[in-house]
Amino acid sequence: MKNQLLQALNWRYATKKYDPSFALSEEDKQTIETVLQLAPSSYGLQPLHFIWINDQELREKTKTIAWNQQQITDAAAVLVLCAKNELNTNDLDQHADLMRDTRGMTEEQIKGFRNHLHTAIGQKAAAEVKAWNGKQAYIALGQLLTACALLDLDATPMEGFDPVALDRLLNLEKDGLHSVLICPIGKRAADDHYQHLQKVRKPKKSIISVR
Repeated sequence: MKNQLLQALNWRYATKKYDPSFALSEEDKQTIETVLQLAPSSYGLQPLHFIWINDQELREKTKTIAWNQQQITDAAAVLVLCAKNELNTNDLDQHADLMRDTRGMTEEQIKGFRNHLHTAIGQKAAAEVKAWNGKQAYIALGQLLTACALLDLDATPMEGFDPVALDRLLNLEKDGLHSVLICPIGKRAADDHYQHLQKVRKPKKSIISVR
């Protein structure tokens, strides 16, 4: 398993050109959705929402918003990682309720955690909560990229787009969401020369230390 993981991570790269004839299987799509569902988040709150963009016209418009990156129209699937704009009292209580009910706890047992949520998050400034929620999307992205590599699927994480325009295109404001990342998923084209380039990474000793 260790070798499989390292081989997959060495194999993956930010694919520049996709094979438009490749279709994502329903099994792989369901696996990816479960991977996203299982992604860790602070306090387990999962202040995220994931949108598959299947409509081709919508993809074309998204490509325009994303500096005309061809991966968005050629990849088998396009996923938009979104975050909640806020976490209100109801959101925090629903999470505490879910934890209580899932784990068969009493209200007395969950009370401390519930109170901590309201203190730690409920008192943050709105802008701070929105930014904090957005950071959770990057945790999910990391898990998504690793999972895709293990599934022999290519994936390209993208920050290069106009989030305000994409939010407007997908009408995210009505759902209290904002876009954070776009991730096309599929199979690399045979003529994408980037797949043959040596992976460039700093040596371990320059990025890892012991104190």
